[in-house]
Amino acid sequence: MNSIGNILWLILGGLVIALIYYLVGLLMCITIIGIPFGVQLFKLGTYALWPFGHDIVNKPEEPGCLSIVMNLIWILLGWWEIALIHMVCGLLFCITIVGIPFGLQHFRMALSSIFPFGKEIR
Repeated sequence: MNSIGNILWLILGGLVIALIYYLVGLLMCITIIGIPFGVQLFKLGTYALWPFGHDIVNKPEEPGCLSIVMNLIWILLGWWEIALIHMVCGLLFCITIVGIPFGLQHFRMALSSIFPFGKEIR
């Protein structure tokens, strides 16, 4: 069932979301200061490719001081807009019964995109 959900996810916009994450991640990695943010965008892009059957969870011994500080910088620099976009997409998908699983995935992505530091994909 996860495979069918992932294929439908890609067709219904997941591929576009992942490509945007990867493109912005590459742009962030051009500067040395932006590399940590680019790495987090790559992580979110990988999750956006195959969200069904995977989860983003806290790493062992996280959240630590560094990840909390980096998450605060992430929010202050305006990356919270990603979570807002995922919330709007989730609400749009949840309008129909068929779209509810995709809407729930967007809500999970919104939660993980607001605090990406200290997390890993499982």
